[in-house]
Amino acid sequence: MSNYRYPSLYQINTRVWLSQLSAQLGRSVTLDDIPDPELDQLANLGFDWIYFLSVWQTGEIGRKVSRSNPIWLAEYQATFPDLQEADICGSGFAISNYALHQSLGTPEALTRLRDRLHQRGMKLMLDFVPNHTAIDHPWVSTHPDYYVSGTEAQLAQQPQNYINLELSQGATIFAYGRDPYFDGWVDTLQLNYGNPELQSSLINELLKISQWCDGLRCDMAMLVLPEIFQKTWGIKIVSFWEKAIGKIKASYPDFTFMAEVYWDLEWKLQQQGFDYTYDKRLYDRLHHQQAQSVRDHFKADLSYQQKSTRFLENHDEPRAATAFPNNVHQAAAIVTFFCSGLRFFHQGQLQGWRTKVSVHLCRFPEQLVNPNLQRFYHNLLQVLNQDLFRQGNWQLLQANPAWEGNWTWSCFIAFAWQNQDGKRAIAVVNYAPNQSQCYLKMPWSDLSNSIYQLRDLMGTVEYNRSGESLLTSGLYLDMPAWGYHVFELL
Repeated sequence: MSNYRYPSLYQINTRVWLSQLSAQLGRSVTLDDIPDPELDQLANLGFDWIYFLSVWQTGEIGRKVSRSNPIWLAEYQATFPDLQEADICGSGFAISNYALHQSLGTPEALTRLRDRLHQRGMKLMLDFVPNHTAIDHPWVSTHPDYYVSGTEAQLAQQPQNYINLELSQGATIFAYGRDPYFDGWVDTLQLNYGNPELQSSLINELLKISQWCDGLRCDMAMLVLPEIFQKTWGIKIVSFWEKAIGKIKASYPDFTFMAEVYWDLEWKLQQQGFDYTYDKRLYDRLHHQQAQSVRDHFKADLSYQQKSTRFLENHDEPRAATAFPNNVHQAAAIVTFFCSGLRFFHQGQLQGWRTKVSVHLCRFPEQLVNPNLQRFYHNLLQVLNQDLFRQGNWQLLQANPAWEGNWTWSCFIAFAWQNQDGKRAIAVVNYAPNQSQCYLKMPWSDLSNSIYQLRDLMGTVEYNRSGESLLTSGLYLDMPAWGYHVFELL
């Protein structure tokens, strides 16, 4: 398997996908039944990682909560007007055991899936949920001290954040898992990182999981940072991630940790050992459609950016095809996937699907394909598959005014790529609702004495320009609203 500098990842909603395959094959399907051509297609699209969402065992209590919570039910019914109880299988993040869910196959099926991916040059990523467990996790009975407890007063004042459970040792009040800004997730219980035995047990869980996969996406990873945990619970804790990641990498040096993280804590988690951190800030800036803030985003340290996970959608975000108008969507995708970092694609994104599926559901909603977006993503993945964009050196480019008083130069976001073979490319986007002009400054000093053909890898445009003009004034561009080019220099 190749370890590319800028890998691509494809996220699959496992339970929903298997329900779709079951309907197609007319029988119940497990991981072992995923057809080889399906995996071949993912490999041919150039994906290095396949992230299978929600494979772990969930419990009956979580399923009951998912089937009775009125807010969640309203969301499901918006997805399926003909909603059936069987469609609601419980949140994949209310985990009762880090073992393959019994409906997805025998425990060994995970290893076989990983091996099938390896045969095609791909790696397997799974979930780890550090902040909480399902209410019916065995630890609740065997180690209630692993959880944050509550008082009668807290239960009375905050019933949305606490629950009273009858255990063999008597009634016990537990806190629901939550972050400091929202009410609790009522199908989970909050783990207590102030207990060193809990931290040791979680590291043992990670060691167990890491036998079956190549990497983990760690849910809401910032919640167990000492300062965040103390802010939320008033409990002082010792740092977890450096110790845990170090322990796993001592046994599996190439194991990859990706953090879901917000609140500008990405750099801190990278410093604690995470290989990649979610870049939600870029997503938000693209969504706000302000080119200046997007461009400024790419002025961050290069090593930080290389460890950023770039996405336009995932299981938590709205579908990109609904969040971005079609022309803005394509422009945002060029910015997102032609910068440095890990490129995160979500199942259905390549087809322009518009229906978001809750992590509590296990039914596939039939959706229309957007042929324009499908063609766009097909071309995008073909171009990204080139060695230049997998292994090359990336940098942000500076746009300059096309003439005095023309402010539209500030609407451009542009990147340069170069690899060891001397191949070069420029990705440029007019990220604005207006036509814009600029001169794009070239980063290479050895362009003189040659004529260069600039061929658009994402379109049909071709320019011939002298090296002298590219060095002195730069590349002149006049582009329509939300226009883009990915120019190869020949």
